[in-house]
Amino acid sequence: MKSINTDVRFTPVIAKLLVGFALLCFTQVSLAQFGDEKVWPKIEELGWLDNQHLNNQRASVNELAKLKLGDAIRGNKSDLDVLQRIIDARLIASDERVKLQALGVIIGDQFQREFNLVWRIYEDQAGRSRAVCFKDTEHCLFPITMLSRRMEVGLQPNVKKIYDETAEALQPLLPKLPYEVSAKK
Repeated sequence: MKSINTDVRFTPVIAKLLVGFALLCFTQVSLAQFGDEKVWPKIEELGWLDNQHLNNQRASVNELAKLKLGDAIRGNKSDLDVLQRIIDARLIASDERVKLQALGVIIGDQFQREFNLVWRIYEDQAGRSRAVCFKDTEHCLFPITMLSRRMEVGLQPNVKKIYDETAEALQPLLPKLPYEVSAKK
């Protein structure tokens, strides 16, 4: 039986090549990390599929409101009351994530109307989300999960309170009217 020589010796040339390769790999990883920092977050317009998804979610909430409450989504602030009635009546189970997130589309639409926000795709290291954003900024809200995350753990959120608290937090980001004076605290 022949024995296999397992004695591996690194010549100075092989050692230098291995060190060089390791440095090259480290440099590539480091540059990739720095590159990521410069491109995040990515904020883009909604694609056709994203718009279709949002429209389907709006329609599902409207259908639920009509069938179970005899009410409808009207595209105004009264929609917040309809959402609260859906939540209070427990019309959506806590494990129905897509349906729960549909409620967030309705609250997002109200933020859009009241604060002149736009629906966008917001992508960062954590993933891709639909958000409502101030035009030409990276300031975004994520209404899709404002209600669903609370409801998934068994809470019954107060829609009006969440909306009002978020609206108050948006105030510093709103454009100032000409000659408007802001009170300093």
